Amino acid sequence: MFLDFELGGSGIPHADVAGQTSFYERGFACSRHSAEMDLVEAHKWFNLAAMMGDERGASARADIAHDMTAREISEAQRRARIFFRAM
Repeated sequence: MFLDFELGGSGIPHADVAGQTSFYERGFACSRHSAEMDLVEAHKWFNLAAMMGDERGASARADIAHDMTAREISEAQRRARIFFRAM
């Protein structure tokens, strides 16, 4: 499965990805302490990785959830559902 998307509006160009590892890596990139850090997007990507069976995604999602509000988590879940339905 190949998907074409932009990484969370961070300005990173569109990229082809396949499978859970790429979802995890996208989440990791969004969760790093930098100008592109976006925990909502990171949670979304980690959630998608977890949905694809990547245990690292589930663990990372739980870790960053401690630094997020309930509203942010809800938004991340909404984005993940939208993305997943479009796959």
